[in-house]
Amino acid sequence: MDSSTLKIFLAMAGYMLIVIGIGLFYAKRSNKSTEDYFIGGRSLGPWVAAMSAEASDMSGWLLMGLPGVAYWCGIADAAWTAIGLAVGTYINWLIVAKRLRKYSTVAGNAITIPEFFSNRYHEKKNIIMTLSAVFILIFFTVYASSCFVTCGKLFSTLFGYSYHSMLIVGAVFVVVYTFLGGFLAESASDFMQAVVMIFALVAILVTGTINAGGISAVIENAKAIPGYLSLTSIATPITDAAGVQQVVNGVPQFGEASKYGLLTILSTLSWGLGYFGVPQVLLRFMAIRKVDELKKSRRIATVWVVISLFAAVAIGVIGRTIFPAEANLLTSGGAESIFINLSEHLLPAILAGVVMAGILAATISSSDSYLLIASSAFAKNIYEKSSSVAKVHDKIFHKSMDDKSVMLVSRMALILISLLGVVIAWDEDSVIFDIVSFAWSGFGATFGPIMLFSLFWKRTTYPGAIAGMVSGAATVFIWKLALKPLGGVFAIYELLPAFLVSCLFIVVVSLLTKKPSQEICDEFDKAKAFED
Repeated sequence: MDSSTLKIFLAMAGYMLIVIGIGLFYAKRSNKSTEDYFIGGRSLGPWVAAMSAEASDMSGWLLMGLPGVAYWCGIADAAWTAIGLAVGTYINWLIVAKRLRKYSTVAGNAITIPEFFSNRYHEKKNIIMTLSAVFILIFFTVYASSCFVTCGKLFSTLFGYSYHSMLIVGAVFVVVYTFLGGFLAESASDFMQAVVMIFALVAILVTGTINAGGISAVIENAKAIPGYLSLTSIATPITDAAGVQQVVNGVPQFGEASKYGLLTILSTLSWGLGYFGVPQVLLRFMAIRKVDELKKSRRIATVWVVISLFAAVAIGVIGRTIFPAEANLLTSGGAESIFINLSEHLLPAILAGVVMAGILAATISSSDSYLLIASSAFAKNIYEKSSSVAKVHDKIFHKSMDDKSVMLVSRMALILISLLGVVIAWDEDSVIFDIVSFAWSGFGATFGPIMLFSLFWKRTTYPGAIAGMVSGAATVFIWKLALKPLGGVFAIYELLPAFLVSCLFIVVVSLLTKKPSQEICDEFDKAKAFED
């Protein structure tokens, strides 16, 4: 390890120690009860709620996945995705945050998303709760794997060790940290990590633009690539059978631009629909201490997201100017290292270490959220609520389940979920953007429609909620695995059709089934008028 790499390592190690310190600081308070461990006792301030929500949402995808897409095939895919996410962020904070904070309190003081849905419909057989928990386990395991891929790529690129060994190191660190501190530690560190992330993005944006010769030089280079700088077409790298872009005399080769039509634009914009169903953001709405602080949180979150997304897309374009044919960037997966390449070559070692910590920050802030929510879904919503499991627990441990038992099971589940995430991430050719897009569509279509209808349509029924949830999740898998490979109209992002199918099922089944009870309707009205 040379002196420059050592300095980068030390800067990152210092950051990691600070994060662990936060976990230890909050460990005692987080272990008081499941409400403290899973939702922080509803005590988040507006700044922490906003910044932690966005940091946990964006993950290493923001610093590696999105710039990688822009670097590889131009701005169309990346820019429309960013626009959809920015609009989705604002609308989610505007219409969902306040109503969910009120309703989750009124509906039995729910502290997880599955528990909220279960309480909202006054279910007695825990069907919605179990289905919600199972889908959270599935999609968050996939999500966590994307974070582990980020760790593996980051550490192996920086320090030269194998991808697999660095993947395991990153996973162990995240698990230990999440194990210690719970939701409060996660949210507090996510606030700090959101600051580090936006600093890293802006630092590389500015230094990259200067080193590329200015904005005009970046634009001229992009214009020379067919379709690269267009919002209605997309650049097409010429690759060999192994997916490696061809380079002739140091110049990367591109074919004719492909069309990026209206249907594709709409499906890409539909990334914004995912926000209505992602638990890591929705939990922040439930955890904020005062409803009237959500307006401030909305402004903070929106500004952070707009700046970060713009910088991430621009960094990919700048990278094409500075490193047009770098060996490690010549595949779609390798292109996701453009942020690392720019950091290493443009910044002093210590500052590069801080910027690299931005990637680590993004990864940790997301993966700890994913693991905590997934493990709580199992422990709180499946294990604790299962009478048969409860009887087995009593026989083995000779006592009934309490908060400590639930947290113990949660931590055991956390380890198992992490192991599955490592297995999924084991392929070092994994593309972070692709993994995230699948998990995002899963959450958006499974939970987004039912969340909106649960909060805003009193007539939504229990069977309608189940039908919407199952149809949304099923459509994601069917569209992704069976229909999308057919191409043509089926090539659109699976979130859009799955979201629409879920909405259709909720409306039709609700109208065909018995109206909700008066008790449920009264609770709906109470939540609407609730003041804390």
